[in-house]
Amino acid sequence: MKKIICIASLASILTMSCQNDFINLNPISTVSVDAVYKTDKDFQDAVVGVYSMLKNQYQDFWIFGDLRSDDSWHALGNDAFLISVDKFNMNGDAALMINTWRNYYSAINRANLVLSRIETADPAVVTNKTRHVAEAKFLRAFAYFDLVRIFGDVPLNTVPTSIAEGYTKKRESVDKIYDEVIIKDLLEAEAGLPEKYTGVDVGRVTKGAARAILGRVYMTRKDFVKAEAKLQEVTTMGYSLLPVYKDLFDYTKDEHHSEYIFDIEYQDGNLGAGSGFSNKFLPKSANSLAETFYGIKGGAGEQNTPTLALFDSFDPKDPRRDVTVAKGYTDNNGVFQGFLQIATFTKKYLAVTNTLHDSKVNWKVIRYADVLLMYAEALNENGKSELALTYLNQVRTRAAMPVYASMPQDQLRAKIYEERIYELSMEGVRWFDLARTDRLVTVMGPLGMQPYQALFPIPLVEIQIINNPSVLPQNPGYN
Repeated sequence: MKKIICIASLASILTMSCQNDFINLNPISTVSVDAVYKTDKDFQDAVVGVYSMLKNQYQDFWIFGDLRSDDSWHALGNDAFLISVDKFNMNGDAALMINTWRNYYSAINRANLVLSRIETADPAVVTNKTRHVAEAKFLRAFAYFDLVRIFGDVPLNTVPTSIAEGYTKKRESVDKIYDEVIIKDLLEAEAGLPEKYTGVDVGRVTKGAARAILGRVYMTRKDFVKAEAKLQEVTTMGYSLLPVYKDLFDYTKDEHHSEYIFDIEYQDGNLGAGSGFSNKFLPKSANSLAETFYGIKGGAGEQNTPTLALFDSFDPKDPRRDVTVAKGYTDNNGVFQGFLQIATFTKKYLAVTNTLHDSKVNWKVIRYADVLLMYAEALNENGKSELALTYLNQVRTRAAMPVYASMPQDQLRAKIYEERIYELSMEGVRWFDLARTDRLVTVMGPLGMQPYQALFPIPLVEIQIINNPSVLPQNPGYN
């Protein structure tokens, strides 16, 4: 599914017309929603339309997971919006908030439409009906999981919703959305998804992806018993760590390797289907030497700069440091090249890019090392610290770092939290790790965060459109 390319739109946000298969998609031509949903291919195309909205959303997910956290900052200081995120004075009229709300609800509405139309479809005609249902439910759950982590209580839609009905959809509690949609949908998706794909379908969500995300959900809810059980299942599915950490970010190689579980998929090739990460995260250099060295055309954005504190937190012998938070690069003549304005940058997203913001680099939503560290954390919280060490040390061994010996539960908890920094920084997880472990105020407070800013503001335009505080109130602190 390296190439989701959703072309046209039908009459409203609730409908879509996308392309044929995951790699070479030909647009459906129709003016009738009912006419679209007839064949297996029609439903497959419609599910691709759900993926496409997440592809749009994840171009900027780093702003939530990295820039908002202590891992990253807007070092250049030339973008008022990125400064506002970094300095905790962003408000609800930011384009990011508007686009985020609409991207996720577009994905949800598209998934709802697929699920409503496929319910009466003939399995003899729609031969992959079970898979289509499972994919739509996974993607709906995934969208709601991000929504509640970003905004808290949000409106809950599980059927296609008209514009008139949208005016009456109140914000529902986070707990209700977890219980009635996120967990329920992921469990049903897990049952209906295959363990793997071949050919053009590689990149679609799998049973392993459903289990891994469900494990993350349980960790977020502090249900460590269920998290342990679900993450343990993932460890039995044949995933394994790549032997060399830096190979995770070598884009001359296939991103669908033994450690891959679920990515947001992009494609290069001047088709407008690529990601912007390679351009955005590379610092500018004298005479564009860095752009030339890495083969990145279109310019460097100097965004999402890792902090010097992150650099200093690493053991100098840890090979993950130079990948995660480098101070420069060694050119083809063996000369170390630093940068004039930006002290550090991440090498996790650098791939040959022929056109601005059209890189092949995927966004790694969850990979096996993350699963191992969450599993270790769940085991430790459940009083199984000795077993937890086994999984924590798998990650450290791959990084050629010394393994840990037995230690008290509290100390091991801190070591697991640290290892998540060394392993996963700049991959959009740090802010959400701090939130789910109740450390946001402790860690981010000294950097300017107020407690109410654990959540982001509801988009102002949505507040104004609904114009009814009993239906869609703003999050406290942003009024």
